[in-house]
Amino acid sequence: MARKKSLGKKIKPAYYVFCEGDTEEEYVKLLKGHYRIPIEIKSKVEGNSITERKIEAFLETRPKSEKDKTFLLYDIDAPKMLEKLSAIKGVTLLLSNPCIELWFLLHQKTHTGNITTKNCITELSKVWKSYKKGYLDFNCKKVLLEKQKEACKRAVKLSSNNNPSTTVHEFIVILEKAKTK
Repeated sequence: MARKKSLGKKIKPAYYVFCEGDTEEEYVKLLKGHYRIPIEIKSKVEGNSITERKIEAFLETRPKSEKDKTFLLYDIDAPKMLEKLSAIKGVTLLLSNPCIELWFLLHQKTHTGNITTKNCITELSKVWKSYKKGYLDFNCKKVLLEKQKEACKRAVKLSSNNNPSTTVHEFIVILEKAKTK
């Protein structure tokens, strides 16, 4: 069943963000509130079992605009996750290696050395004493919004998909452009 176009009203483009877990979902909610553009969050329902077919099935139930964009916000620390996500067509990959906490850490400091998920969370917890996986308190949210530009500059210097790396900054660029339209 194909997604239907709405009759009459012009539909604003929607950004559908499928993400792996609670931390990513909390971050997307923060961005949605900050940018005030239509972002729909589809998270954890599929977790690591995300497939192109499952994405299509979800999108079939939504009004359609040619300007809609679909994103996958995932960590690529799991074996074969990069290969699996790269095979999905029609999406923009927002990947962090090893984890989303690297993106958060880049809001505070430069990090260029190989790092495990556990060590990344430990490092983040040193600069954000209140950090808990799956939850962003007021102070964390404040830093994530206020220091986005610094994090983007640091992220651009990292090699995509290598450890450490993140492409979440590409989403910020897209949101900034959408905000100015």
